[in-house]
Amino acid sequence: MKQSRLIGRTLREVPKDAQTAAHALMLRAGFIQQLSAGVYIYLPLLHRTLHKISQIIREEMNAAGGVELLMPALQPRELWEETKRWERYTAVDGIMFAFKDRRGATACLGPTHEEVITDILRREIKSYKDLPRCAYQIQTKFRDEIRPRFGLMRAREFIMKDAYSFDADEAGLDASYEAMRQAYHRICQRLGFQYRAVEADSGAIGGSGSQEFMVLADTGEDTILFCDQCDYAANQEKAQSKLAEFPQDAELQPMQAVLGEGLIGVDKLAKFLNIPVWKTTKTMLYEADDQLVAVMVRGDCGVNEVKVTNHLGCKALRLINAEKIKELTGAEVGYAGPIGLPPSVRLIADHYVKGRVNFECGANQTNYHNINVNFGRDLPEPEFGDFKLAKDGHGCPRCAGRLKAARGIEVGHIFKLGTKYSEAMNCSYVDTEGKPHPVIMGCYGIGVSRMAAACVEQSHDDKGIVWQPQVAPFHLHLVALNLEDAVVAQQAEQIYQRLQQEGLDVLFDDRPLRAGEKFGDADLIGLPVRLTISKRTLEQGKVEFKLRREPKAEVITLDEAVAKTRSVCGLAGR
Repeated sequence: MKQSRLIGRTLREVPKDAQTAAHALMLRAGFIQQLSAGVYIYLPLLHRTLHKISQIIREEMNAAGGVELLMPALQPRELWEETKRWERYTAVDGIMFAFKDRRGATACLGPTHEEVITDILRREIKSYKDLPRCAYQIQTKFRDEIRPRFGLMRAREFIMKDAYSFDADEAGLDASYEAMRQAYHRICQRLGFQYRAVEADSGAIGGSGSQEFMVLADTGEDTILFCDQCDYAANQEKAQSKLAEFPQDAELQPMQAVLGEGLIGVDKLAKFLNIPVWKTTKTMLYEADDQLVAVMVRGDCGVNEVKVTNHLGCKALRLINAEKIKELTGAEVGYAGPIGLPPSVRLIADHYVKGRVNFECGANQTNYHNINVNFGRDLPEPEFGDFKLAKDGHGCPRCAGRLKAARGIEVGHIFKLGTKYSEAMNCSYVDTEGKPHPVIMGCYGIGVSRMAAACVEQSHDDKGIVWQPQVAPFHLHLVALNLEDAVVAQQAEQIYQRLQQEGLDVLFDDRPLRAGEKFGDADLIGLPVRLTISKRTLEQGKVEFKLRREPKAEVITLDEAVAKTRSVCGLAGR
């Protein structure tokens, strides 16, 4: 492609609204343009990269037994009503674009396709002989994000690969899930990512087993925790951890309320009371749908709201405001405790709260704290569970190692759905004895456009993008100087044609610009190889060859440059 015909100008200044390196560089390098909040135009350079990423995904999906199709983005409300997800996606979470057409029928732009694929397969599957099945698509999705940000990382319109497996039993699901898990590893490896596969929460999709594929990046939206001694890794929302446990007091002490004016932070409070921080308690008050809930965790921990939501089975979990806290406890924010709460408040506690002797908690009175509190004597034991937020430095739940934290960009997520959708939509098969059973499902998503942004986020420098050869929009950037000379212009065109005949994707900078501008744009766009031709190099019968990742260039013959480029781009022998 000749750069003079390319759509998408490069920018010298960093856009003011760019929040990450990838966002800024993709705007500056002419890969994307913003049309509206969270909606981007994929310009030719990005379109070519997306095509290459999609092709890698297709190859691995096909190798894992997937069959490609394309489902409508427009979905009828009735399918979502069958699974009882319409209200959550439209009213509770509010992330789905929904509307009425001119006939009065309600529809949506699909953020996901579990309902549609189940509707298709319930018409296909009749017998155990029709299983297993696996279908996938690469399609534009829509989410009405409250706060779209980070460019393609959290957009309202995006490209996604979603796959769905259908099996007769759990063993079949395990096999399908493992095939997809391995395919995802191969995709991430082929794209050159530094990544981790981590345990994850299933969220609104539902199901049991779930893993996310996280590209490591300081600007990632998610925190992941991994063990420094074993292979345990999980999203912080899902992560479990061990806490250090300490010797307890031999005798129960009388409970008493202590005045500690303005002492809300646990470190200051523990110092004032002359107790260790692990003896302090945080009591957080929530509204879970229409129910009031108090959650107790050790003072050195935070509450994991995802775990609380899953335990309660609620659609929405929200911290209650200061006015409601005072109404329930009689105290200002920071002094809530479990003793004396109204009967309407359901009390649950992290299991590391259990077993403590003579612990502290809020007294439900401004500036006061109860000390020497004990379950059984001062308050009944609540429901116990894993409700604390695991964090860096906690113990690994599987071994004696410690958890370490990193930031990650989620580019893939795989789920074991089980029978959640097949039962709701009557997608079943009959076994060898003629008995009906719901099909066992799995689903497997990849953010294709997000992967492109993750490539940039993980591979750039102060000059611009540094593309991996396998996903770069072109293999090389042919930069021609002195084009005002007719002889140079003619030979540049001949070299351009020769490179294409060699099977190389070439971006030919034929623009009448100064050398510095051309080199700046080449670094910004970040193709793996830059070949520069000028009156001087042509007089020598050579070209200047430079790898984007390397600081120095070398002057070599065109044949040598072709061979080196083919090697760098993995085309040797083709």
